[in-house]
Amino acid sequence: MNRFSTYWEDTLNLLLGVALVVSPSLLGFASEQTAASNAYVVGVIIAAMALAALFAFQPWEEWVSAVLGAWLVVSPWVLGFSGHTTALYTHMLIGIAAIVLALLAGSEHYSGHTKFGR
Repeated sequence: MNRFSTYWEDTLNLLLGVALVVSPSLLGFASEQTAASNAYVVGVIIAAMALAALFAFQPWEEWVSAVLGAWLVVSPWVLGFSGHTTALYTHMLIGIAAIVLALLAGSEHYSGHTKFGR
């Protein structure tokens, strides 16, 4: 349990990934197939990357999380579901949060508080 509190950014990213996976059902956009599929796939990847980072950190995992976050921000327009307000805001908010958490985790590495000693 200490690992989850010590590496809180990765723990929050894990929770964000899970939240993204369940969001279509909980927030009512499961019928919007493109948005729901995007949420399922990206959510699973974010959760898997966060889980991997918790137990075997690699610097590229933070980059992947940041890229996935950026994808979530632009995907409503790229995939054509920006008209569905709930799906749009869910993707944007979780995407922004994933980017911020990746930047925070990365800044810990570059400021000398490295995670490499895990």
